[in-house]
Amino acid sequence: MNVRTGDRMVDVRAGRVTLADRRTGRTWAVDVAPYRIGMYPVTRELYGRVTGGRPDGPLRLPVESVSWWDAVRFCNALSVDEGLTPVYEIAADGEGVGWDTAADGYRLPTEAEWEHACRAGTTGPRYGTLDDIAWYRGNSAERIHEVGGKVPNPWGLHDTLGNVWEWCWDHYDTEVYGSYRVLRGGGWFDEHWSCRASVRRRSHPTFRVDDVGFRVARSPGVRPAGAR
Repeated sequence: MNVRTGDRMVDVRAGRVTLADRRTGRTWAVDVAPYRIGMYPVTRELYGRVTGGRPDGPLRLPVESVSWWDAVRFCNALSVDEGLTPVYEIAADGEGVGWDTAADGYRLPTEAEWEHACRAGTTGPRYGTLDDIAWYRGNSAERIHEVGGKVPNPWGLHDTLGNVWEWCWDHYDTEVYGSYRVLRGGGWFDEHWSCRASVRRRSHPTFRVDDVGFRVARSPGVRPAGAR
């Protein structure tokens, strides 16, 4: 029997997070409303069930080699699968996307939501000792690992640092990088300095590589039956 996605999500309270960009030296504060976010990155099992694909390898591995566009389309498909209203309005030509803020379906977290959830009330670069909480180059044997194998953060989220980078909704810097979107969290092939709550990375929304995945979020609203 499939476990509904809502059973694997965590309630995150409202708060304020200060984002920082080392490239420009800029910092900015963002107020975050309450939301829900996946306890784990989306797994191959869930991705395959929703999309009809047959991902190779253990099913509890994070799905990877997915683009930002793949992630957006998955969120809409998962919403439909669970009887929710899709969040994203994708243009007929497949080039533009809008966010219906009234929809109750699944979506990508914003960058501020991602960092707020990752930090889980902590203030340092990480929410624990790196080897205890994350798969990175120093302990991963240069391969991806099943979700949930490391200590979660204080709010019960696993693998926010290490294992796979995670797509966020936001553009990185439209004036300089155009359509590039934000990636967060570091991956299994990264050195320790990339696996910190504040680190930002960017990539084109069509980019696919074997250390990039995502996790889903939801805005307040109707929750799936049995959700926390």
